[in-house]
Amino acid sequence: MDTHTPPLEAFISVDVETAGPNPGDYSLLTIGACTVAEPQHTFYAELRPVNNRFVAEALAISRLSMERLAERGQAPKTALAQFEDWLKEQASGAQKPVFVAFNAPFDWMFMNEYFHRYLGRNPFGHAALDIKSFYMGLTGVPWEQTSMQYVSARYLGNQQLTHHALRDAMDQAMIFRKMLAQARDPSKPAG
Repeated sequence: MDTHTPPLEAFISVDVETAGPNPGDYSLLTIGACTVAEPQHTFYAELRPVNNRFVAEALAISRLSMERLAERGQAPKTALAQFEDWLKEQASGAQKPVFVAFNAPFDWMFMNEYFHRYLGRNPFGHAALDIKSFYMGLTGVPWEQTSMQYVSARYLGNQQLTHHALRDAMDQAMIFRKMLAQARDPSKPAG
C-alpha cells in the first residue's frame, strides 16, 4: 500500500452559533471551522443577522449581540463565499471536504441552508459526519451517553465547549482526531 497517497477526504470540523433552533426562522450568527488534520488551519466569520428574531437563551449561551452583529457582521453571501474559498484551499487535489461536527444535524442544517440560499450550492455535498454517532459506534455506549459530558471526560479531560464557534470547532477536531486514532488502532488508549 502506498502510504504517500493523500486521503480522499479532508475532514473539516465545523461549529456554528445561531439566534435560534432552525434556519427558516433564525439567523446563523457565527461559523468556526478548522481542519481535523491540522486544527491550526482555521476559518471564522461573524454574520449579519437576516432578521431580528432570536431566542434569548441562544444568545445568552453564545454571548453574541444581535445589535453588534447587525453593525459589524459580514453579509451572509460574503461570509459563505469566503468559507467556500477557504474549503477549496484545505481540500487539495481530488480531496473532498467532509463536514464533521458534534451534533452535526444542528450545525449542518444551518450551513446547508445558508450555502444553498446564498451560493446556490453546498461545497460539502449532501452529507455530514456526526461525532456523537461516531462515538456511539466506536464505543458501543447508548445514545444517552453521547453528550459532551461523556465524550469530554474521555477525550478532552472534562473540558466543556465554550460556545465560541472557532474554539469549539478546534476542540471538536481534537476529539475526532483521538476517536479516529482509536478506531484505526483499538489498542491505543482513548484519551
